[in-house]
Amino acid sequence: MSHAFRIVASKPGGVDVLREQTFEPVAPAAGEILIRQTAVGVNFLDVYFRTGLYPWPVDQNLALGSEAAGTVDAIGDGVDNFSVGDRVAYTVANGAYSTHRTIPAAQVVHVPDDVSDTDAAASTLKGLTARYLLHDSFEVRSGHTVLFHAAAGGVGLIAGQWLKAKGATVIGTAGGPAKCALAAENGYDHVIDYGSEDFVERVAELTGGAGVDVVYDSVGHDTVPGSLKCLKTHGTLVSFGQSSGPVEGFKITDLAAGSFHLTRPTLFHFAADRTWLENAANELFSLIGSGSLKISVNQTFPLKEAAKAHEALEARKTTGCTVLVP
Repeated sequence: MSHAFRIVASKPGGVDVLREQTFEPVAPAAGEILIRQTAVGVNFLDVYFRTGLYPWPVDQNLALGSEAAGTVDAIGDGVDNFSVGDRVAYTVANGAYSTHRTIPAAQVVHVPDDVSDTDAAASTLKGLTARYLLHDSFEVRSGHTVLFHAAAGGVGLIAGQWLKAKGATVIGTAGGPAKCALAAENGYDHVIDYGSEDFVERVAELTGGAGVDVVYDSVGHDTVPGSLKCLKTHGTLVSFGQSSGPVEGFKITDLAAGSFHLTRPTLFHFAADRTWLENAANELFSLIGSGSLKISVNQTFPLKEAAKAHEALEARKTTGCTVLVP
């Protein structure tokens, strides 16, 4: 236990604010468990917090990271659904860049034997995000046409496979031939290279001018105006991130162009419901375990090199999922 450490941001800023901090793991109180972590997922959400784009929940030394997997090391009073030695995973905003984590058991899910710790850490936040996007924010059905931005990212690769399994026609955007090819291997019927093509014009061509039923947009500033132009009348824009920066100049009256629907959901509001969390995690891990859903962990870094992982993510040099190994 003496070698427990976490990666914290001393203040909002660039990757230079990240540093290693040793600590003594906290014994679990009632309703809590202590996890020895074996794999930690990396997400753009971590960058949003590090840079201060999202408000900090603490004044200083914020441990980043919102998904991880590992083994239960100790349990507190009243915890009857977990035992020492159980393999578990979770997604909770911040605190995951750590070798050990004391956390409420209500926020943790079991990992089945046929899902690896690496896949669990890489997919809990991203897979559950895909789950609420495709089922709860807009319920995609067979026959729908969908546009999904950042198709070669962690959420995008999971969503493409899931959407295809639901019988949708799936259009993705990605940057560069390699990312486009990767997306095409993961369920996308058409992939638009936004570096060389205008996605609005291309969607119009692909849909015969009809537009799409729903656009899933985690890019924000660079794409939202165009995303609205891709929608059918009564179409839905699901905004769930802003990797290119916040959307500026948007007005509610912009939705009147097609009686559009707009939603800005957040995973943690869904995951706070224990029934939803268990059901969604069971569905996700069942798809992974059966081989129906492939998790692409294309980059791994030692936990101590979290800054390098952030640099790669921000430079758009990553595809699929990135995992830190404590």
